[in-house]
Amino acid sequence: MANDLDPRMSSAERFGRELARCRKEKGLSQRRLADHLDCSPSLVGHIETGSRNPQLDLAEACDRFFGLPDTEYFVRLCRRIHQSPYGPGWFLRWLEEIEPNAVTLRTWDPLLVSGLLQTEDYARAVFRGHLATPVSEVEEQAAARMERQLILDRDNPPALWVLLDEWVLRRSIGGPQVMADQLRYLAAAAARRNVTVQIVPADNPCTDGLMSSFVIGELPDAPTTVSVESAGKGEVSAEHELVSLIWGRYDRLRAEAYRPGESLDMIKEAAEQWTAKT
Repeated sequence: MANDLDPRMSSAERFGRELARCRKEKGLSQRRLADHLDCSPSLVGHIETGSRNPQLDLAEACDRFFGLPDTEYFVRLCRRIHQSPYGPGWFLRWLEEIEPNAVTLRTWDPLLVSGLLQTEDYARAVFRGHLATPVSEVEEQAAARMERQLILDRDNPPALWVLLDEWVLRRSIGGPQVMADQLRYLAAAAARRNVTVQIVPADNPCTDGLMSSFVIGELPDAPTTVSVESAGKGEVSAEHELVSLIWGRYDRLRAEAYRPGESLDMIKEAAEQWTAKT
């Protein structure tokens, strides 16, 4: 179902593609389906192309009509449009337009392993940090994060340059077993031809790097864009002044970072230390 679809699609396009698939499997025209859903044929057409967002009542009607094994299949797809598990509203442009199409992604994370290299258990532990978050929402958010990582497995994956603060290797997220598994996974990821991971010393002098995490996305046919996130807020922008500022921070941090080989040794050593605590 939706998990087999192109990860570059927006949530609205995903809903529309699945609606069209189910309609065709029943041998129905858009007009006939519209009769069953009590809406106009033009609305069905717009939703199938992703140019209109479905509302919850229509998603519920789809679930009743198609009778899929997952009785809330279309409701879940609809909720992804209106209440995305991928992140806050300001971040959706990055997830739907920038990240899937980037040729190079450069990340800096002072607190956590980069989302594109997190294990599912590590991601769950991060999302569980919000104490009011229901278990079902934690699972949905973790699954969404895993789905984002599919861009690293495609035929032409982006080059991923990851800078991590040294304390990320020592900060317990989810306990010793989760950390040991995460760092082993990080070490394996660093061995990929398109992934470079470098550790920035905990005592590095670039203190403005502690102000926020960020990602720089280089696109083949659009301006370089940055995603900058700090406590409680964030933004996605291609504005020249901000992009230049973030590039400067990235360059200063990378100048202080250990070389990739040294960084890999540090990651493996930290993984062994966490394993000893399990």
